[in-house]
Amino acid sequence: MLLLIISGCNTLKKVGEDELLLTKNSILVDEKKVSNSEINGLISQKPNSNVLGYPLKLNLYNLAKENPDSSFQDWLHRKEKREKRLNNLLSQKQVNRLGESFLVKGASEFLKRIGEPPIIIDTAKTNKSINKLKAYYNSKGYFNNTGSYEIVPEKKKKRAKIDYSITLNKPFIIDTIQKNITSPELDSIYAITAEKSYVKKGDRFDLDKFTMERERLTTLFRNSGVYNFQESSINYDILRDTSLVADDQLMDVQLNINKFRSTSDSTDTNNTYKVARHKKINIYADYNINGATDTLKSVEYENYNIYYSGKLRYKPKALADAIFFEKDSIYRDLDRIRTYRQITNLNTFKYPNVEFIPDSTQTQLESNIYLAAKAKYSLNLNFDVTHSNIQQVGTAFSATVITRNVFGGAETLNISARGSVGLLNDSGPTDATFTSELGGDINITFPRIWLPFNTEKIIPYYMLPQSRLSAGTNFQQNIGLDKQSLNSILSYNWSPSDRLKNNIELLNVEFVRNVNPDNFYNVYRNTFSNLDGIADDFQDDPQYAEYFKDFAIEDPVLAIPAGANSFARDVLDGNLQVSTDQYDEVNSIEERRIRLTENNLIFATNFTHTKNSKSGINDLDFYQYRMKLESAGGMLSLLANVLPYNKNPNGQNLVFNVPFSQYVKAEFDYIRHWEIGGSQVIAFRSFSGLAIPYGNSNNVPFVRSYFAGGSNDNRAWNAYELGPGRTDNVNDFNEANLKLALNLEYRFPIAGDVKGALFADAGNIWNVFDNETNPEAIFSGFPSLGDIALGTGVGLRYDFTYFVFRLDVGFKTYNPAKVGSDRWFDGYNFKRAVFNIGINYPF
Repeated sequence: MLLLIISGCNTLKKVGEDELLLTKNSILVDEKKVSNSEINGLISQKPNSNVLGYPLKLNLYNLAKENPDSSFQDWLHRKEKREKRLNNLLSQKQVNRLGESFLVKGASEFLKRIGEPPIIIDTAKTNKSINKLKAYYNSKGYFNNTGSYEIVPEKKKKRAKIDYSITLNKPFIIDTIQKNITSPELDSIYAITAEKSYVKKGDRFDLDKFTMERERLTTLFRNSGVYNFQESSINYDILRDTSLVADDQLMDVQLNINKFRSTSDSTDTNNTYKVARHKKINIYADYNINGATDTLKSVEYENYNIYYSGKLRYKPKALADAIFFEKDSIYRDLDRIRTYRQITNLNTFKYPNVEFIPDSTQTQLESNIYLAAKAKYSLNLNFDVTHSNIQQVGTAFSATVITRNVFGGAETLNISARGSVGLLNDSGPTDATFTSELGGDINITFPRIWLPFNTEKIIPYYMLPQSRLSAGTNFQQNIGLDKQSLNSILSYNWSPSDRLKNNIELLNVEFVRNVNPDNFYNVYRNTFSNLDGIADDFQDDPQYAEYFKDFAIEDPVLAIPAGANSFARDVLDGNLQVSTDQYDEVNSIEERRIRLTENNLIFATNFTHTKNSKSGINDLDFYQYRMKLESAGGMLSLLANVLPYNKNPNGQNLVFNVPFSQYVKAEFDYIRHWEIGGSQVIAFRSFSGLAIPYGNSNNVPFVRSYFAGGSNDNRAWNAYELGPGRTDNVNDFNEANLKLALNLEYRFPIAGDVKGALFADAGNIWNVFDNETNPEAIFSGFPSLGDIALGTGVGLRYDFTYFVFRLDVGFKTYNPAKVGSDRWFDGYNFKRAVFNIGINYPF
């Protein structure tokens, strides 16, 4: 209500009596309304921006004082003189006024900078817009179009909209296409692909198609041997007077391709474009721009001349594989681009320099590739100070040593170590005071597919293939279950194009060992509270004193771990009589305890395919998707027919005395952004994932399961808090093997680098095809879609150019854990809101 009052009183504050505030533009083409963003962009004057209909920037600007106190300006100009006189000549009241002037001036300048002045209708700019619209439709072949505009006052005072009207009349049609190509070789190349031309007989004249055709021909010629072709050599002549109105509206077009421009006489026949071939290809390894090249040694490898000083540090094959020029082949600009990309992909050289030197006939090229090496070794150090809900304060450090060209084939070796120490909160999950973590990784990258057979025909080098072999370990103490992990990955990745990427992890091995499983109930406090609540029925009977800690007190709790474990075991063995619901609850708790404290061994293989249509950092209208397929344990299961595995009491096959995980997993992640003008964006994301255990497993390992909630998911719930299904935060870390998520966000500018957002997040996790028995957590088909939670909220962001700082506030709009009407708008207030801080956009 306050905003509406301010809007009504403030919007016209700086609109003069004889002025009109522009509220809307309408464009009518042949009496049909046009909303095309390209055409709307031609209008010189646009209404003030708004946020959900509210002119925020305009009202901020109007809050600024028109003429701040002039004493401030005087004070600035005479500051030095007054400094000596202030104490003697000026009263405290005058000094205060100067300070107030300073604040008023500063606030006014700030409001004007972040605000937006009122857009007053200017007929000069309106005529300019009409001329732009007419010129646009001229470029589309409507050379005889006419235009006009009308200023339509609104009922509210000092406001008006503008209606632009364009009458197209008959378009001009291309009748014949003639050509005038000075180079016979270009003429031959053009004739081969003439049918692919964007400029065709019978089409309406469209300047954009002529531009596209120039770009197509330039690319065609430069990839057909004409290394020096210039787009400026192409132009078109229209062979009729378009200002004369005729019934046929037909026009003849002539394509002209002239000689290339040079410093020599333009009439010289040598200026005619010719097809050139690579006569000699030279690679200068470890090139020094200030060094002489006449004293270098050389070696020839597959028609490449490699020059070097001292000792050649690179395998000739590694250098040759990065160059896509071949001796006696015609020049292709595509090969030049691929050479740049592959050399950069080696991560051994700085950005290369490629030079082409033609002979006197312009048909033979000497191609020189100059390579300047990066430093052999580099060291990266990082140090962080952290704070969380578990740690009062923590410090983390990491160090990475990078070694390039390890084996002479442009391989890169990374050796890293990391560690952290933290002071735990008194209310932390354990009685320990400190937490510590120590880990390290070894990672080596090969700029090719590292397999015993040749894959170049399937994955050529222009796809930037890489192989990565890594091994690492991590030790965690005094928090959680004190996990130790070992992992090893052999993966391959390649990019068929700038927008497509593929990755195969042929082998992903992870071993997770829980060093302190007896700490389970200290970590998972909600689970312990549920079990202890069931045990309350037995706490007054002395024969059950062994289950409890400090049995003599008024309200004893189960002892951890012996008492809690014994109580759960006796309930399940029938030694203690409880209700059916209590029995099911204890059974679920015990299954979860066993699952989360057991060691995991995962032998997995996965494939990931991604596509991103984004053309640049300023592209706000794009889509991207990611598909991932993973299978674990299949290879080990096949070996069971050959190797005699040991088995545990549950009949599971053991490797290194640990049951290996077996499951299949599929994921699909889709993101779409729509730009709706004025830097406003609607962003949408959908995610679906399913992991199905089978064979040697009846559930999916915790580290490969799904969770819901958090700053990049459903922002009305904390991470791991939502689900599964209709359950209400049963465990401290809720997870499952099926996930659906939908996110919708409206992003808009507020002032300067400050951005805003309104969002709606929907989704949940469920158990399916595993050993979960709680029906509220299990996905049972279409009716379970009613368990999809909905969170809505607002966000505030600050754009630092290189990254975005984000604060989102989420409210539980639909909570499936509640019953009936209580599900809607439960705790819809700031006191029960969830605040999320993040870096960059969530999707």
